[in-house]
Amino acid sequence: MAAPWTQEAAARGEEGGDGHRRGAGVGDEDSPDCILQPLSLPEGPGGSSSISEAPPSVPCIFCEERVPAAEQDKLLKHMIIEHKTVIADVRLVADFPRYILYWRKRFAEQPITDFCSVIRINSTAPLEEQDNYFLLCDVLPEDRVLREELQKQRLKEILEQQHQERNDNSFRGMCMFCNEEFLGNRSVLLNHMAREHAFNIGLPDNIVNCSEFLCTLQKKLDNLQCLYCEKTFRDKNTLKDHMRKKQHRRINPKNREYDRFYVINYLELGKSWEEVQSEDDRELPDHQEDDWSDWEGRPVSAVCLFCEKRAETMETLCVHMEDAHGFDLPKIKLELGLNFYQQVKLVNFIRRQVHQCRCYGCHVKFNSRADLRTHMEEAKHTSLLPEVKTWDQPEYYFPTYENDSLLCTLSDSESDLTAQGHNGNVTIISEDTSKLQALKQSSVLNQLLLHECLKN
Repeated sequence: MAAPWTQEAAARGEEGGDGHRRGAGVGDEDSPDCILQPLSLPEGPGGSSSISEAPPSVPCIFCEERVPAAEQDKLLKHMIIEHKTVIADVRLVADFPRYILYWRKRFAEQPITDFCSVIRINSTAPLEEQDNYFLLCDVLPEDRVLREELQKQRLKEILEQQHQERNDNSFRGMCMFCNEEFLGNRSVLLNHMAREHAFNIGLPDNIVNCSEFLCTLQKKLDNLQCLYCEKTFRDKNTLKDHMRKKQHRRINPKNREYDRFYVINYLELGKSWEEVQSEDDRELPDHQEDDWSDWEGRPVSAVCLFCEKRAETMETLCVHMEDAHGFDLPKIKLELGLNFYQQVKLVNFIRRQVHQCRCYGCHVKFNSRADLRTHMEEAKHTSLLPEVKTWDQPEYYFPTYENDSLLCTLSDSESDLTAQGHNGNVTIISEDTSKLQALKQSSVLNQLLLHECLKN
């Protein structure tokens, strides 16, 4: 499939895949646009602005192919497809780059058959259809010794890191639930979350790379993901209620992502994080209040549908879109009677059209978003939505941008409550029992009892 024609190429006036030069206002209905990679909205002022240095690359054992150290799966796939070589129990290799470099040197000295088990596939097929694969595993004594030496070296590094963190009093961190900032030793923050929020990830002395661990957990909460069952919710309050009611105020012990943050996983080959659960950590008092009302959500910074304007409240953003672009989202929601899921699909539809520089009112495609925005505002096409069936499709359940905070600020419409009434799901509102004595005196039951007494 041909690569999609990019906006940068359009800005330079380059030719598309069909050989025609494309410019502003040229319809593009024949060739479908494809989004082949995850998209993200630009970070706001509070986002990360620094780019960390890229990790060193790792070479293939057999050729000059290289991949970043964090993408070892790509290298393993390359070795299987191109060189028919499989490394057993890769997750138990403490230092993958050093492991690869060692065997790259050894394979340059001796044939691969001196080290690897040979597995023949299609052994019953004709000779030309048979093939050999090579398995590198710790059955080979040299491989076993190498893995153990790498494990010992990694354990030494981890213990040094743990010692440094244990004695470090310059730690600075923020509580994930009440946004209180803590300075000093990391144990102050961890003890606070265990004591005040019933969120215990273990003893501070059992944890290594604490700052990275906390950032990993904070990112999951920012993405509205439960730390235990790892389901994703539509807003912070729903997530908070879920974690409280389901007793999910803990991390998932089966998530291997957390293994590297616990010292126990470095003690010997194959040790899993589940064994940490059996450790005699401090127990929280049984009478501790199960109240997460002190969880103060961080303000959500949502991005306008048509420009880069950001706002921390839905009301502010809606006012901006109406004033600057003539798009009244609350009015559209009310007139069309949109429920929550229809709002999600509408937002995702508009996001995709704007990303592809196409006007959804007249279906004309432009060279840039600035040209598109000018056209839509002058022609008043921002409020010219297509028929509901055009965007009310299952494909628009999926967000165009992975970090689209606007989706988290949408709310159910009043029509949902009306629909519930039509379906027989009538909402029952209880009486105000604050004036119980007055209720007893004015209750209709008094008249019924009096009527029965007179009858008898």
